[in-house]
Amino acid sequence: MRFPESSEPRESRRLRRAAAALPAAVLAISLLSGATPGTAAAAPAGALAAAPAVVATAPGEAQVRKELRALESAFQGRIGAYAVDTATGKTLTYRAGERFALLSTFKAPLCAAVLHKARTAEPGLMGKLIKWTTDDLTPGSPVTEKHVEDGLTVAQLCEAATSVSDGTASNLLLRQIGGPAGLTRYFRSLKDPVSRMDRWHPALNDWTPKDRRDTTTPAAIAADLRLLALGDALHPEDRKQFVAWLLANKTGSNRIRAGLPKTWTIADRTGTNSDGFGGGNAIAVIWPGQDAAPIVMAVYTNRTPGLPIDEKTIARTATALARGLGKP
Repeated sequence: MRFPESSEPRESRRLRRAAAALPAAVLAISLLSGATPGTAAAAPAGALAAAPAVVATAPGEAQVRKELRALESAFQGRIGAYAVDTATGKTLTYRAGERFALLSTFKAPLCAAVLHKARTAEPGLMGKLIKWTTDDLTPGSPVTEKHVEDGLTVAQLCEAATSVSDGTASNLLLRQIGGPAGLTRYFRSLKDPVSRMDRWHPALNDWTPKDRRDTTTPAAIAADLRLLALGDALHPEDRKQFVAWLLANKTGSNRIRAGLPKTWTIADRTGTNSDGFGGGNAIAVIWPGQDAAPIVMAVYTNRTPGLPIDEKTIARTATALARGLGKP
């Protein structure tokens, strides 16, 4: 059974759009298609600005909540959202403290955990060659299913997990940090007491709203993403690599990106489960302009069983959040 992610029409078109959006300071993104694994991209100007000491509620929050309530009613499900403008600390929230299934958004902090281990405990880990058998393959593994014979390095597995949401790659990476429990420990090291990982792929997708396993909240995961992509949770070089992987993501064109101007630079990761309580998620770091400080955003959804994923609702949520933060 597959848990499909939406995909870009063609990799070359995706890269041309990304290149057009990125400031000149951004370096080339490492890709499985031929670039050297581990090559990092610099974040746009303003990305590493220190977080403001005071977090204020954004003007227009009541209007945004009204919009999201109406959107949620038409959606016939539940929307959880969190956005913060790192320049001002202004925030917008909607069910931001409620639990949602992590789904494949876990692959972003997973690769951060691997980078951290390589930096602090196991030098050379990113270049380590990993091999597996056909018995290890799980649904939704477009890269690893082609490399059973030759294997991939840990860095290449991170690229596969973050750029095309390869499920087998995520399991192989979890093995490097102590399994699902290891990722939970990493969440705790980020001062996140909420997010938790309990199962491997694809079992983690078997979820109901009453299940606390393999869950997060929009507020918690957004705080983690901010620390990893913009803060000091990772070594500066590892932070660049982490952002580069998210910039190269190919599964988010119809979600947060679809609700924001095409000229904005967006580094994101998505999560999808089309069975049961269908869920569609997206987390992103967003640069609205050349010198603009980034926005951190998380949108999580789930629907009544039998209803399909609705990516337009995620895109419209992103639009409402950005507008509420005073962005065009």
